Amino acid sequence: MPSYSIEGVVPVVHPSAYVHPTAVLIGDVWIGPDCYVGPAASLRADFGRIVLKQGSNVQDTCVMHAFPGMDTVVEKNGHVGHGAILHGCIVGENAMVGMNAVVMDEAHIAPRSIVGACAFVKAKFTCEPGSLIVGSPAKVMRMLSDKEIEWKKKGTEEYQRLTLRSLASLQEVQPLAEAEPDRARVDASGYKPKYEQSE
Repeated sequence: MPSYSIEGVVPVVHPSAYVHPTAVLIGDVWIGPDCYVGPAASLRADFGRIVLKQGSNVQDTCVMHAFPGMDTVVEKNGHVGHGAILHGCIVGENAMVGMNAVVMDEAHIAPRSIVGACAFVKAKFTCEPGSLIVGSPAKVMRMLSDKEIEWKKKGTEEYQRLTLRSLASLQEVQPLAEAEPDRARVDASGYKPKYEQSE
């Protein structure tokens, strides 16, 4: 992975974490155990610190940054969807930020909460644990059900398994000119998105 020090501060990546080779880490980045950082993610800690705690994931093309002296933190089992932007905020334990959402400075997404896709969370936003946060500007729509929190938990567990799968088998290759006979499918352990789950 492209990894850069600035003013002598070097990123830290736990050996059990997986950071895709195209992700970029700069400066005061701390990636904890069992974390996943996806392709083309940019974690730029040249002003403030960036911390991913155990079991969290930051997916493809996400951006993390902060103003000087501030931290951007994804707490344990946090889940940050494709293309999201986190700037000087905290994503609480077992919380989720949806695809292409933006979470601004000093916002605190409470544990077990979900920020909907494309939401814009203003600076200094706060909420109660278990909130569903949607819109632009984002507001709490309602409290999440136990079933929805469990759905989020299962999605994060899939990314924790993806960390292990990537460490074990992901490698750069040349593509084939055509598919081989009886081509195997990628095993995603039977995970189904919410819209395919039965009530």
